[in-house]
Amino acid sequence: MSRTRVKVCGICTADDAVAAVSAGADAIGMVFYPKSPRHISVSTAKYITSSLPPFVSAVGLFVNSSFQDVSDVLAEVQLTLLQFHGDEDESFCNSFKLPYIKALRVKTGSDLRQECRQYESARGILLDSYKKGLPGGTGETFDWDVIPDGLPLPVILAGGLDSINVKQAIATVKPWAVDVSSGVEESPGKKDPLKIAQFINAVESLRQD
Repeated sequence: MSRTRVKVCGICTADDAVAAVSAGADAIGMVFYPKSPRHISVSTAKYITSSLPPFVSAVGLFVNSSFQDVSDVLAEVQLTLLQFHGDEDESFCNSFKLPYIKALRVKTGSDLRQECRQYESARGILLDSYKKGLPGGTGETFDWDVIPDGLPLPVILAGGLDSINVKQAIATVKPWAVDVSSGVEESPGKKDPLKIAQFINAVESLRQD
């Protein structure tokens, strides 16, 4: 089985970033959405990204931000990938001279093939649970069986993942990567190093099964 990458999202402190990287995370995500309990300041994000080791991606998550707001973050923070969780169209997502992924909230009747075609310039599609009024971070899973095979973009699976269900999620969906946030937390915005390690160990164990 090919290696499944891991992104730990909702990183709010340098200590949590170190815990994620030390456990083997391929990417850390930082939330620039003021309504999120995991929202961090530009100065904190700048400190976190400046201390990351080589080959670890720093991902910035935005929800319906203005072009200027995203640009202001990029002027200060060394992000390597953008993640858009709102109603942004492809033109907007592709206007910052950085690779991006687009989050899609999966619900009954979603035409994921058609939605992928609307973001052909994306590096991947992040599939998350749908909950009315929330752009993501629900901590809830969705029916993985509704994801069709052979989507035209790499799939990053999110939504209620933890160390207990991630192996089944990967076996079912076979995603390029998995994205975890609340499943490795003590409380919103505070990661648990042990839960991070358990999650990544569960993912890595699939290579040995």
